[in-house]
Amino acid sequence: MNGSSVDQAFISLKHWLLSFLSSAPDWVQAIASSLINIAAVLGMFMSLFALISVLERKILGRIQNRYGPNRVGPFGLFQPIADGIKLLTKEDIVPARADKVVHFLAPIMMAAPAILALGVIPYGRNMTAFSIDGGILFFFAVGSATELAVFMAGWGSNNKFSMLGAMRAIAQMVSYELPLIITVLPVVMLVGSLSPDAIVDAQAGYSHGFAPRWFVFTPWGAAAFILFFVSGLVESNRTPFDVPEGESEIVAGHMTEYSGFKYAIFFLAEYFGMFAVSGLAVTLFLGGWQAPLRVLEFVPSYLWFFAKLAALLFVFIWIRGTLPRMRVDHVMNFAWKFMMPMAFTCIVAAAAWHYQSHGWAGWLSSLGILLAVYFALSRLLKTGKNLSARTYRFAE
Repeated sequence: MNGSSVDQAFISLKHWLLSFLSSAPDWVQAIASSLINIAAVLGMFMSLFALISVLERKILGRIQNRYGPNRVGPFGLFQPIADGIKLLTKEDIVPARADKVVHFLAPIMMAAPAILALGVIPYGRNMTAFSIDGGILFFFAVGSATELAVFMAGWGSNNKFSMLGAMRAIAQMVSYELPLIITVLPVVMLVGSLSPDAIVDAQAGYSHGFAPRWFVFTPWGAAAFILFFVSGLVESNRTPFDVPEGESEIVAGHMTEYSGFKYAIFFLAEYFGMFAVSGLAVTLFLGGWQAPLRVLEFVPSYLWFFAKLAALLFVFIWIRGTLPRMRVDHVMNFAWKFMMPMAFTCIVAAAAWHYQSHGWAGWLSSLGILLAVYFALSRLLKTGKNLSARTYRFAE
């Protein structure tokens, strides 16, 4: 049912809205079409942001054997509304010696790249808000502006703790942006395109009539997916890599001097970044909006995309509820000594898989390359040397 009315319901709705401008000039119709796409993406992810903000607290409550939000509205579902009212009515306090212009622009600069990145992800069949040939390149180009926003927040606050937190954040974001991009290269090379739509189309169909041809089901794809997901955790400043917000060390990092609506924008930008990275992971490795089985293709394509996105978001929350924060030096060592070599290994493994015509020989050679490098790194890094018992000495 590829062309079903349910699957293309939102496309039909957009065409119906544009029909009212059928007599208008082409440039007016183009602007109206773009505005409809922007409104749809913002409306969808603002709703998802409100929903995930309450679901995260409920899931964390279940994981940690405590109550989540349960006071505001039925089952606490109106908690996002209460949070929004609270943040909108709070006083906006700016430090006396802060750079007020930079302090004001930083949260806007933080949110804008995440919103732009969401525009190039295919949410369903024919449902890419802005379909461009270099969509993957655009995603990382706008995403790299996040480091500038974090530095602006730390510098503009005129606070040493904020500045230290900003430098910490920039260091880890730059370090993990490299494996994040390198793990995308095998997919781009094999597909031969930087278009997210082309990457989803390349994962269409089923091997042996039932197994989906998603890249995650190849040895190099599974390894690249895990590395990409871990790098996405760091880029989103999520636990266990939320060292820029180490409360016991540097208060709240680059957000220490922000309150009210400015803090709310930082909060929104973090979640939008999480949505964008998860959406790109679904597009690159999990088949995008493709169904997992042929018999399930009657389900609208956009429901498959958001089901996969919801699964990844749940893992984000699950990790936050179970793992402690890592030490900053361990975070950096992990990036340069393990993530980077493994990311480059994924490129070699993908090449071996491709030149063996995607058969069993390619599958085994790809897996062998990955395991060889993994065990070699395990031996070289000698992770056990730092696991000796500690002796704690207390002041008397």
